[in-house]
Amino acid sequence: MRVLGIDLAASPATTAIARLDGLTVTAVEVGVDDDRIVELAAGAAKIGIDCPLGWPRAFVDFVAAHQAGRPTSAADTVAARRPLAYRATDLWVAAHHPPLRPLSVSADRIGHAAMRAAGLLARLGETDRSGTARVVEVYPAASLRQWGMPFRGYKGPDGAALRSASVSALASVLELGPHADLCRACDHALDAVVAAASARAVELGRASGPDTTQREVATVEGWIAIPTGELAGLREG
Repeated sequence: MRVLGIDLAASPATTAIARLDGLTVTAVEVGVDDDRIVELAAGAAKIGIDCPLGWPRAFVDFVAAHQAGRPTSAADTVAARRPLAYRATDLWVAAHHPPLRPLSVSADRIGHAAMRAAGLLARLGETDRSGTARVVEVYPAASLRQWGMPFRGYKGPDGAALRSASVSALASVLELGPHADLCRACDHALDAVVAAASARAVELGRASGPDTTQREVATVEGWIAIPTGELAGLREG
């Protein structure tokens, strides 16, 4: 089984991709553009992208009404703006996996990366954002937390020791080979590998997904898949 993990940023310079063949990490690259992502996506059974794949449906309706000059729903309080700022999956993660709280794709800077993701999905020919098709939205921090690894403070120069701890834990199941050093040195590379491992968990049926009442909105807004078992469960299949 071949899967990909993408730590998608607004700029290719800080975008990383990892390819996982079975339990072997066969490629990790940092500084990848959309052409390279599309190239590596060929033959992948699952593609895990660390980036929102859609916007809150209420936010899209709100902006469309505002653009057209139609009356909009009241948004004069934080509570009223909550459905505009957060998707159903963001609220689900915050409720079921505290203290994690996904960034708002409509109110935070991550929206820049989401715009890029929208174009990438179009190039890949993917329209279902719920995770049941080939592309799935992942959240490396949530996966790390589920697997008992440091999920905060591991980014940047000060996070080297925490990244090293996670690399050692991942190496107990995955064959990282020469890519281990890059993951220790670069949090983007580590996130890409974790995204690939998360995509494998989804493909094996070992990750959360929308239920029947959430599927419709997830298809439009996207849905964050979080592993439900231990890291060792990736050995199955």
